Amino acid sequence: MSAGPSGAPERIVVVGASLAGLSAAHALRSHGFTGSLTLVGDEPHAPYDRPPLSKQVLRGLFSPDTTLPRHPDLNAEFRLGTPARALDLGAHTVNLGDGTTLPYDRLLIATGTRARPWPKPDEAALNGVFTLRTRDDSEMLAGRLKAGPKRVVLVGGGFIGFEVASTCRDLDIPVTLLVRDEHPLAAALGARLGGLVGDIARERGVDLRLGAEIERMEAEGGRLSGVTLKGGERIEADIVVAAIGTVRNVEWLEGSGLAADEGGVLCDGYCRALRTNGDIVPDVFAAGDVARWPNPHGDEALVAVEHWGNARAQAKAAAHNMLAGPAAGLTRHDHLPDFWSQQFGLTIKLVGLTDGADSLAVVHGSLEARRFVALYGREGRTVAAVSIDSARWLPAYEAAIRERAPFPPIADAIDQPRLSIEEP
Repeated sequence: MSAGPSGAPERIVVVGASLAGLSAAHALRSHGFTGSLTLVGDEPHAPYDRPPLSKQVLRGLFSPDTTLPRHPDLNAEFRLGTPARALDLGAHTVNLGDGTTLPYDRLLIATGTRARPWPKPDEAALNGVFTLRTRDDSEMLAGRLKAGPKRVVLVGGGFIGFEVASTCRDLDIPVTLLVRDEHPLAAALGARLGGLVGDIARERGVDLRLGAEIERMEAEGGRLSGVTLKGGERIEADIVVAAIGTVRNVEWLEGSGLAADEGGVLCDGYCRALRTNGDIVPDVFAAGDVARWPNPHGDEALVAVEHWGNARAQAKAAAHNMLAGPAAGLTRHDHLPDFWSQQFGLTIKLVGLTDGADSLAVVHGSLEARRFVALYGREGRTVAAVSIDSARWLPAYEAAIRERAPFPPIADAIDQPRLSIEEP
């Protein structure tokens, strides 16, 4: 007889053969779990690293095979190419797409996200229209870029769009980047710094269009030939990449009783999933891009972030808590969100979340030099820090964010300019 939620588990199932899923599996073994461990993945590939897909893989510098290293003693069963279809909390089982059923004593949901598809299915099906999320996506797009398209049109004002634009320019491919909003990267960096990155993109040859949207795509024989913008302008192009966000993979949880919707799987600060009525499910946990949890660095506001570092940290916290007995106690997931991006020869690093920021100050370097550290404040408190090619000061500001320090927290430091506070 397997253990119940209060005893030591004998069978653990991880749904999501992802960075978070594999990180949790390694952590479970390192914490001494010796029972049955199964990882379920809807893709046919073993867990792989995603950040290189929009950069080195597209440029042809890396193979599309970015498989993550696996400990030789992991001793886990991988059920790949077999998506989960349903969860039965009462029976403690996961139903898979091949008709089999997996029982569990503990379950980790790490199903992540998928690329948001182009909203018009007939256009999305055209030869030459891509999204970029999976290894297969990257491999197919890399092949088309290698063939030398006449122009690539990118849709979306986030980091993926800018990273792909940078890759295209590295390959000397003409590229147009369409951003629906008036400022690029505004959600992550705010209008001021997002606009700066937009200026850099233009300097590197990107045809950046703000406040621009596609009215329709055009094709010849099922193959993309161009796009017409709202307003009537036509752009000839043989590739469109829709970088318009992601969708969290929660559909298989419909009817399970878990609080799971387009915002993710709701869990508490200890990675335990919650029912729709708010009750904790003590044997079901969530981690990675699909998880939505109270952020201790943001006044317990619910957040879901798609960051590499958070996926690993949350998976490790979940693994500890899946095994923790009454004596060991639970570990709070308190990772401070962080993110990095490489584009146009620059390295951008962000610590914290800029949501709701009302002030911005450059505290090292300068915007003119394109080498600086800037801080974001909200209601007099430091909430985030960003660097461009100047990350050595970030650890100090990360500590300030964790300590809920006033904004700005450090004055008269070496290399610090005269502070000027403005809107983000």
